[in-house]
Amino acid sequence: QEPLVQSGGGLVQAGGSLRLSCAGSGRSFRTFAMGWFRQTPGKERGFVSAISWNGDATYYTNSVNGRFTISKDNTKNTVYLQMNNLKPEDTAVYFCAAFYTSSPPKTVVDGGPPGSEVYYWGQGTQVTVSS
Repeated sequence: QEPLVQSGGGLVQAGGSLRLSCAGSGRSFRTFAMGWFRQTPGKERGFVSAISWNGDATYYTNSVNGRFTISKDNTKNTVYLQMNNLKPEDTAVYFCAAFYTSSPPKTVVDGGPPGSEVYYWGQGTQVTVSS
């Protein structure tokens, strides 16, 4: 079984909301920083949001700041991404990630490639926003 199992996503009209979940399976991610990325066809996977292991620090890419909220429930071994006021340009496959570190890597938060910073990836879930 995959260590990170995603749920949520789907089709929504512009202005609507969705919540993505990413649950750890088979191991605890309590001490791991977690993040969300998204990818569209022909493009690299890009940073969306990240959260420190205890939830004290959160980070967002500029385009979602003020609309998306990341949270982490260590008692449920789950990280969430609440997405409000969705726009057609938010359409993508969304991936959750567990980082090797307890704080999100600065290179990733600054928009660099996730590369070797990610310990595990979720399986991905499609989010489609219609205009």
